[in-house]
Amino acid sequence: MAERQSHLIDLAPLRASPAYARLWAASTLTGVGAWVTITAVALHIYALTQSTFAVSLVAWYSLVPMILAGLYGGAIADRFDRRTVTIAGASVAWLSTVVLLVSTATGWVSAPVLYSMATLNAVAATIASAARGAIVPRLLPLEMLAKASALNGIAFGLAMTVGPGLAGILVARVGYAWTYSVDVVLFFAGFFGLITLPSIKPDGTAAEVHPIRSILDGLAFLRQSPNVRTSFVVDIIAMTFGMPLVILPAVGATLLGGGPMTVGVLQMSWAIGGIVSSLVSGRLTSIRHQGLAIRNAIAAYGVAIASLGVVLASVQLSGLAVTSSDFSHVYVPGLVGACLALACAGGADNVSSIFRNAVLQAAVPDALRGRLQGIFISVVAGGPRVGQMFAGTLAALTTLWMPPLAGGIAVVVLVFLAVARAQSFRAYDALNPTP
Repeated sequence: MAERQSHLIDLAPLRASPAYARLWAASTLTGVGAWVTITAVALHIYALTQSTFAVSLVAWYSLVPMILAGLYGGAIADRFDRRTVTIAGASVAWLSTVVLLVSTATGWVSAPVLYSMATLNAVAATIASAARGAIVPRLLPLEMLAKASALNGIAFGLAMTVGPGLAGILVARVGYAWTYSVDVVLFFAGFFGLITLPSIKPDGTAAEVHPIRSILDGLAFLRQSPNVRTSFVVDIIAMTFGMPLVILPAVGATLLGGGPMTVGVLQMSWAIGGIVSSLVSGRLTSIRHQGLAIRNAIAAYGVAIASLGVVLASVQLSGLAVTSSDFSHVYVPGLVGACLALACAGGADNVSSIFRNAVLQAAVPDALRGRLQGIFISVVAGGPRVGQMFAGTLAALTTLWMPPLAGGIAVVVLVFLAVARAQSFRAYDALNPTP
């Protein structure tokens, strides 16, 4: 793992494995559609209810099903062909978006329909993600896994940039039905990358034991793996206390002005930060002490989230809040400050993700990789939903700027405390990956 001279992202994984390149392209395209739907559902619920807490209920309803889907989906990925599991999960997620499109176009849409389809979508996507994550180490050599994680940061960043921005524009211009149709169409573009993957059957004996026993075996491995476990813990800290995206519809409606388009711009800023951090990850992916890198990246993330709270507090307390939904009347200084804070948060979160993915994929044996990926996806996908609960509830009880300010400070303090108790995590060496 020699240090590269260039700071620019290393594209070697795309050249080394055409199958990985197709999977990466498919994930990028379907990710754009998924973020269009995620953003549109949040805006749709807020439009129906005018309540940030109602938007946060998407997280409440989907949290437990997603956790169960991650656990069971990981066991499925260690039991059956991972390509087949990925395609099946993605197809169910697509069908849930079709229901959103049809119900909205026919006028039958309601908050319960939005909640139920968002939950089904999240469950199916969790199962597909668990299988897809376990596929990557079978397509690439060990030394390319961190580089592949950086490329995944580009894919996620593009999806989160284009998706929310496109959703904000489409909702404002042509309505919700046409917005959901984007996800429906983009699925087919990404589907090609999935069906052209080779058959990837897991190693090991998971198929010979009961699924519940298989899940318990995965959890037992996690309990005995301090480095993997600590990477999960610090991510839970970051996502629980530092995920204030649920407040953005209210920020756009009552604080900065601009309505849905402001929400799209703010979420795009987060994603742009992630893209930039991946684009300059050339030397970053050669860092050996990945545990310390994770700690420092999450601490920087907490500082950025707290900065967002400072920006929003300054707007509200100075009496400069804008309530117009017209983007031409947006409060520009506040929007610029919020965008910068979110861009820094997105960049730091992506750096953390690069190393957390690398630790998981390198340190876990293939026979258990699906189950650990399932737990990981439950953390990655479930953590933000717990964070939405925290932010939505705290905003309802206090004010919009309190969740990012208090949460960001909590992230910094708690992540340093957690890593201080994990000596092996601080000493983790990418050249000698141990779980």
